[in-house]
Amino acid sequence: MNSIQSRQTKRRILQGLVIIALLIGAFYAAFPVVWMLSSSFKSNRDVFAYPPSLITDSFSMSAYAAVLTNPEKVRFFINSYFVALLVTLFTLAVGCLAGYSFSRYNFFFKKPLNMLIISVQAVPPITLLIPYFSLIVTLKLFNTYAALVLTYMVLTLPYAIIMMTGYFNTLPKELDEAVMMDGGSRFNALWRVLIPISVPGLVSVGIYTFMQAWNEFLFAVTLTKTMEMRTVPVGIALLMGQHSYEWNEMMAMSVLGCLPVLILFLFFQRYFIAGMTAGSVKG
Repeated sequence: MNSIQSRQTKRRILQGLVIIALLIGAFYAAFPVVWMLSSSFKSNRDVFAYPPSLITDSFSMSAYAAVLTNPEKVRFFINSYFVALLVTLFTLAVGCLAGYSFSRYNFFFKKPLNMLIISVQAVPPITLLIPYFSLIVTLKLFNTYAALVLTYMVLTLPYAIIMMTGYFNTLPKELDEAVMMDGGSRFNALWRVLIPISVPGLVSVGIYTFMQAWNEFLFAVTLTKTMEMRTVPVGIALLMGQHSYEWNEMMAMSVLGCLPVLILFLFFQRYFIAGMTAGSVKG
């Protein structure tokens, strides 16, 4: 009896330590976000007030008003939404078709192509900056939406193809055969049967793609020139002036920039986790 109680006590102590460790980790991860949110409601002077405080007497929405009433800054958000949504739609379309092909067909150079797609994921994007810049300028796409969309698709497609291939591999081929026995085509099997039951995988790839396109800074600042084409990450960086920084507006834009991804994840969290796990079961 004493040994059982001893084991239970040890288990409870261990659980308590794990909970404490998780709380410390959560606080460490959440504090920068909380401070960003707090700073967005302060005046620019109070952001660095000493001693620091999360809530001050100068609580104000002026930073958000300055961002949302400025047409130039609102344009940053419109550009980011437009580019991120286009990249997500095109990446899902191409990723589904390519993933289905890799999952269901055996063709020449299939394995080398798989290795090439995986190896592209291992290449640091910064090493591709100069070649992409030269290519975009040569194609006369500099400072256009097409430049950003095509570039982001190159960065997001490998992940989409790998994930959708893994997800389609978990679905029995008998589903395709049943559709074709009824007179349907491969495309009908994909569109009417496999895609409806692949929603978790599609949501997982879609959220990842949207996040990548929404948060990307390096190519956005390199491949665009005018203020009308800048995106949110570049817009936040532009608030850092030569002699002064608009810290409260930077924090307000950062909070507004986090909202789309946060909302997407909150609404589609269940599908996102299911897609991530299902796509990694069978490659």
